Formats: sequence, structure tokens, C-alpha cells
Amino acid sequence: MKVAIIGTGYVGLVSGACFADFGHTVVCVDKDSGKIERLENGQIPIFEPGLESLVAENVRAGRLDFTLDGAEAIRAADVVFIAVGTPTRRGDGHADLSYVYAAAEEIAGLIQGFTVIVNKSTVPVGTGDEVEAIIRRVNSDADFAVVSNPEFLREGAAIEDFKRPDRVVIGTDDERARKVMAEIYRPLSLNDFPVIYTSRRTSELIKYAGNAFLALKITFINEIADLCEKVGADVQQVAKGIGLDGRIGSKFLNAGPGYGGSCFPKDTVALVRTAQQYGAPVRLIETTVEVNDARKKAMADRIIAALGGEPKGKTVGILGLAFKPNTDDMRDAPSLDIVPALIAAGVKVQAYDPESMDEARKLLPDIDYRDDAYSAIVDADAVVILTEWDQFRALDLDRIKLLARAAVMVDLRNVYRPAEMRARGFAYTSIGRG
Repeated sequence: MKVAIIGTGYVGLVSGACFADFGHTVVCVDKDSGKIERLENGQIPIFEPGLESLVAENVRAGRLDFTLDGAEAIRAADVVFIAVGTPTRRGDGHADLSYVYAAAEEIAGLIQGFTVIVNKSTVPVGTGDEVEAIIRRVNSDADFAVVSNPEFLREGAAIEDFKRPDRVVIGTDDERARKVMAEIYRPLSLNDFPVIYTSRRTSELIKYAGNAFLALKITFINEIADLCEKVGADVQQVAKGIGLDGRIGSKFLNAGPGYGGSCFPKDTVALVRTAQQYGAPVRLIETTVEVNDARKKAMADRIIAALGGEPKGKTVGILGLAFKPNTDDMRDAPSLDIVPALIAAGVKVQAYDPESMDEARKLLPDIDYRDDAYSAIVDADAVVILTEWDQFRALDLDRIKLLARAAVMVDLRNVYRPAEMRARGFAYTSIGRG
């Protein structure tokens, strides 16, 4: 089938490459000339394991292309995916849908013949109705159907998630659209991955409800971690003990500095605002947002305490800046709260991240960026593990003691074992292991 994807951000680019790998002919459209130029030259603007080779392979095969002018691709398309950003709107916390609506207006004037228009962006309940209304207003003769098809991709494992999903959710009551979407995802149905058909509004809510529940689960274990520290329990053993219960599950029960990234922060806030708008407040999610925001800010206090409560003039070596490993995404990363708080307290921060430092430099300009983990540790009064990249899991502890000014480690991801660290002569602080 012929597919046009509006937006070459994380969702659009991964989806486009994977659909092309399914055998469809895909054109990805973007307004950013620099991004399109890089993509045409084989340069991937985001870090995602396996994406560069997947894009290159499908470009060579003639199934994947990139363009600034999507008119021809949209006119020829059987399916047009809207995969633009929906950031938090300034002032009120609602999702900013201006990019979605602008894409809908552009698509409306170009489609020819029956076309399925798919909201792949994360959008609040009712957005599909508005997209449909926009298209009918702009082009009253258009033959089309608007479908909700939310993405459930984990950064760092997006290709695996797309090709071997827990589920694919398709929201439509239009039988023609259902058949088209079944063909688009036919390789997955052949392998018995579940494809769930719902109403459009139900599909839109599934995405928000899923992300909100996972954010709630992370926040829950973080609060249990705080209790563990007070009572002398181990949060990792608690998480294992409850995670083996099939009703709970072990995923997203890793205590840490709070959730971040491109989805959970904005989607939980957007769900809260939508629920308030409809008079059905989601109190648990409201509290989740508040607790998580406070937790990220409180992590700087833990580091300052490890410095003896006197941070001014001290140096901290931070390992990891991205919100999670295997991505360069800095959106709402805990580092964006922790680092400025340390600097405001008079701490010199030197840091290293394997992938995110180019983006970090724009957001955190007052850091001394280093070329590797060990150079970030030189003369540090404390070493902080902020993102659990694999290369930080087997650090040479003796070398750290030689390079750092003090053998102090604040492990906000529980990478190391407290007893072993203390036996090696470290003053060691972790999360929820009292």
C-alpha cells in the first residue's frame, strides 16, 4: 500500500521505517528542511538502536523516501498518518493540538479517492472528531475516514515494539477503513500479534490510560522506596515480591529519581486536564504528577547530603543525562531538575552521557561536559549515576577512587550493591535500600 507519514520525529520515523520494512511504499513528510536533508543523506536525527540500518535498507530498496513537499505523496496515498508533536500547551496543561490540526487542513485539500487518515500522534479523547470536522470543512467532497491508531513504543526498543507488539489498537467504526488498516498491519496479524478494534474515542483513551497507569506504577514504587529507607527494608526485594504476583507484574517497578521522557509527563498532565474538563477528575493521576515533580527536585538534596550538606565549591561527576538508557531524549529528564539545583547550590557539575550531550548542551549550558565516564569523575567530591547505561554497570571502582577526590557515590538507579560498595570503601547512597 502507499503510505504518507506527516512528521519525521520519533514516532513518524520509526513507524515509516517499519511500515516500509513490511513492504509498503512510504513517504515521510516534514517541514524542517534541515531534518529532511539529513535524512536524505542517511543521517538519523534521533538515537534509536537499529533505526539507522533499517532506514538505509528500505531507502536502498526504494520503499522509503523523505520530502519537504508532501502534496504528491498525500494525493497518491491509501493511508496518511499524522505523527506530529502534541506537547503540553503553555498555561493550561492541555495537549497542544495545533500541529495535528494544521496537518489535517493540509491533508484535506490534497487527498484523492478514498483515503484513511490516521492519528498516530498521542491526542486527547475527541481529537479524531475534530480532525474529521476540519477535513469536511476544507473539502466537503472528500471521501475519507479518520482512524485512531496510538503508538506504544518504548524509546530504546522501538523497532522491537513495533514489529512484535503487545497489541495494536485501531479505533474506527468505518468498515472500509478497518479493511485498509488490516492490510497495513497484515504482517503482524499473520504472526498472531493481537490487533484490537475499538471505537475511535476508546482508542484515544486507551493510550492515555496506559501511560498514566505506568506512570502511577513508577510513582508507587518510588514512594515505597522512601518507606523502605525509613524502616530498613529493600525496595528491590519488595518489587520482586509483589511483581511475581501476576495481577501486578514486575515491569515498571524500578525505583529511581522519577519518570521523564516524551510521553509520561505530558500525557499524565493532559489526561488530568481532559478529566477535569469532562467533570470526572482522576485524583490518582493528579497525585502521581505532583509526587513525581517533587521527587525529581528532591534528588538534588540527596546528592547535597552525600556531600556532607556543604555543597558550595564541591564538584560532582554525573554519569548519564538522558531520561533513560539507549536514547538521546532529554525531554523532562530528571537531570533537568537535578543539575540546575546543584549549580544553584554552588556545585560544579561535570558530566558524561553516551548519546544525549548534544541536546543536553542546549538545555544545560553550565555543565562541564566530558568525553567519557572516567574524565567526568576526575577530582569529583561525589559520583552520581543518573542514567543506567550498560557501560556504567561495570565501572572500575578502584580507578574511580584514584580519580575522584572522595570515594562517594550516589546511585539513583540502584546499579550496585550497597554491601559491596561499602566493602570497597565507598560512602554509598542508593534508592530505597535502607
